[in-house]
Amino acid sequence: MADGSELPVPSSEITGIFIAVLSSFVNGCTFVLQKKGILRSRDKGVSYLTDLVWWSGTLCMIIGQIGNFLAYNVAPVVIVTPLGALGVLFGAVLASWILEEHLNILGKLGCLLCCCGSIVLIIHSPKAEATSRAEFEERLFDPVFVTYILLVAVLLIILVVWIVPAHGTSNILVYVSICSLLGNFTVPCSKGLGLVAPDAFEEGPSSNKALALLLGLLVTLAVSILTQFYFINKALECFSSNIFDAIYYVTFTSTVIFASAILFKEWTALTVADSLAMLCSLTVVCVGVVLLRISQGALISWKKEPTKDKKN
Repeated sequence: MADGSELPVPSSEITGIFIAVLSSFVNGCTFVLQKKGILRSRDKGVSYLTDLVWWSGTLCMIIGQIGNFLAYNVAPVVIVTPLGALGVLFGAVLASWILEEHLNILGKLGCLLCCCGSIVLIIHSPKAEATSRAEFEERLFDPVFVTYILLVAVLLIILVVWIVPAHGTSNILVYVSICSLLGNFTVPCSKGLGLVAPDAFEEGPSSNKALALLLGLLVTLAVSILTQFYFINKALECFSSNIFDAIYYVTFTSTVIFASAILFKEWTALTVADSLAMLCSLTVVCVGVVLLRISQGALISWKKEPTKDKKN
């Protein structure tokens, strides 16, 4: 029987949110610094691998990934992932300063909508997750999740082998789709490592099985991160860091939440009101990204343009 009081938020969840916020700001620097390094190396006619600014962006990416890994293991995925909107906002402001990329009122409004939508998404998101290695392992090999992951893998192969050579440099969604779909591997692996590691190094009959699962998760995580890293830099060579960061955030967040819902059966804990709130918040975030996207080509002024007199 409800007594009108709310359950306190676990301290681990607060810690995870704090780490996720810091990681978001660090990740916001990543694309801007890497883009700056690519532009500097292009002007010098050398590879961006020799540029210190690009390497500083790469270091930020490593620190951000470590922060995300820690956050995923102390807080629910559906809380940590949407906080990446803060990185979109910080990255957009930083890009307008360092890269001199145009950020007008539409772009600022788009960043604000991304953040507001993410906050609502966090409030109404489900909290049910695996809490042990056995539970995680059972859900990992669930036929529904296995089928979903196989479909994602096939789609990634199609994108990399056929779509990238034909449309990679002309359509930003190609690189964004690849990096976002890889989130279906990186986030569950990050969460799973924290659950599997304690059992893998304990003595017992199940330790060998846990160790094998741990190594499999590590290899999958490493391959996914390296592939993301490669295609992120390919995208930054061709497109604005503002645009890539914003679209990547929306697609990555959407795919990760969907994969998390399948893996952890989170929809079972959702009410109708929460489901509608999550749908509306994702729509708000998408609208924010669209505004940020069109702001690059829109010229907005608060002043009335003087009319030209027609000559007879």
